[in-house]
Amino acid sequence: MTRIDAKFAALKEQGKKAFVAYIMAGDPDFETSLEIVKGLPGAGVDVIELGLPFTDPMADGPTIQAAGQRALDGGMTLQRTLDLARAFRETDNTTPIVLMGYYNPIYSRGVEKFLIDAKEAGIDGLIVVDLPPEEDEELCLPAQAAGLNFIRLATPTTDDKRLPRVLQNTSGFVYYVSITGITGAAEAQATNVGPEVARIKSATDLPVIVGFGINTPEKSQAIASVADGAVVGSAIVSQIAAGKPTVEVLDFVKSLADGAHSA
Repeated sequence: MTRIDAKFAALKEQGKKAFVAYIMAGDPDFETSLEIVKGLPGAGVDVIELGLPFTDPMADGPTIQAAGQRALDGGMTLQRTLDLARAFRETDNTTPIVLMGYYNPIYSRGVEKFLIDAKEAGIDGLIVVDLPPEEDEELCLPAQAAGLNFIRLATPTTDDKRLPRVLQNTSGFVYYVSITGITGAAEAQATNVGPEVARIKSATDLPVIVGFGINTPEKSQAIASVADGAVVGSAIVSQIAAGKPTVEVLDFVKSLADGAHSA
């Protein structure tokens, strides 16, 4: 059982929904990023999504793209991202970390070496948005064998014919993308999301967490009420981009987490 599996089992026992926060590793710099990540569990975050900076982030909107560029400009790399996770693990051995990014940096490092290093650094799961199920032998299956969850995205365009393929080797949770498009592009609507979550849950026992288009405590609560939890990324990253002090960023995160937990 991974930390992700354990966290969702505990939340289910408590009758609580999950709150997942996305932070770009190294944004605006390594030290500030680590300080924020270390503060996330105390702000009510159940699962941390740690963004891996990449030069061509095709699924990300302007906010996340800019965060990735700031991180890259500051010298952030895959190795430094793993270093950040390792530093977090020095004081927190229970909060799950999901590394979210693209395949190219992993491929460049070598899958076998990456999986050994990621596991040692305390990474619990992977979301690699540009590896479809047809490429499961590349990374998904080796990751599962190494004890890491491989989390797949389902979208409004994932029809009933495609869904079983998407779910086939998914573990940890299913990430439902609430809108068609890139991150930060539109607002999620619970009335649209609810039926889609129910459709996915009829095909899997895994928790279904909803992300994209959630930017307020009220929206976090509304989406969590029709799913197993909510993910917020762009709205948090925007606070960091605005130069808000860490304490203000974490206060905002706590308001979002409180919203999801009240659902």
